[in-house]
Amino acid sequence: MVDFTPKLKEILQKNGCLFYRQGKGDHEIWTNPDTNIKFVVDNKIKSRHTANGVLKQAGLSKQF
Repeated sequence: MVDFTPKLKEILQKNGCLFYRQGKGDHEIWTNPDTNIKFVVDNKIKSRHTANGVLKQAGLSKQF
């Protein structure tokens, strides 16, 4: 099974998003400084739909 998390984090960083803090369990809270929106990133994303959902929450376009 494919893990989309490393590629997702790379895309987020390239687009200026920043790690904000640890969340509960294996989740992280990230922020997009351009929009001041915070969103959750799971450390074991196995679905491209979930990965695209995180990008949408971050204010970015689909990549997967």
